[in-house]
Amino acid sequence: MSGKPLFPSRPRPRRSTLLSVDIWTYQSVEYVTVAGEAWLASASEYPRSMRALWESRPWAPSVLPCGRAFDVISMPSLFGRRVLDELWASGPGCGPVAVYRGRTLLFVQPGTAARLRRLLAWEEWARDVPPLLCHGRGDAVTVPPVQRMVNSPDSPGLGAGRWIVAPESREPWLPGASVVLWACVRATREPAARAEPAALPTG
Repeated sequence: MSGKPLFPSRPRPRRSTLLSVDIWTYQSVEYVTVAGEAWLASASEYPRSMRALWESRPWAPSVLPCGRAFDVISMPSLFGRRVLDELWASGPGCGPVAVYRGRTLLFVQPGTAARLRRLLAWEEWARDVPPLLCHGRGDAVTVPPVQRMVNSPDSPGLGAGRWIVAPESREPWLPGASVVLWACVRATREPAARAEPAALPTG
């Protein structure tokens, strides 16, 4: 796998097919596929009602509980970008990812939030990781709209938020605590590694 991920266009009943783009290109239109909607709705106690709401208001953000279909790790925006780069450059990739109010929302396996909190508190080398918000069972998060209009005035981190990697499967692969932890640690070391001067030749 090379470079940054692309999420391809898929046919979508009753809605137009939108463009595939680089995940960091903000001059784009993204959408959640029908299968992705089903996965998101499964987090709700009333999935049919949630999908009916999206059908009538596809441009509105929604609030979904964590702990059933996913947990969410909320990171500062720039650090979140470095973590995603690590997941795709040297790891297994990622599942759905969104941005909302200046933070990156990484969707992870249920149960990851509690375990990651323990790992970050226990591992000495995790002390350089910036504060993360780990949303698990009992928490809820705001997710971006399932569609975003062309030339929407919303910018990254403002307004209703937006998907970076939109859900497109009923069973998306989601990273666990250990995968996220190692990506965070590598992301904290990356700037320091780039700043180190090259070793001088000896002899």
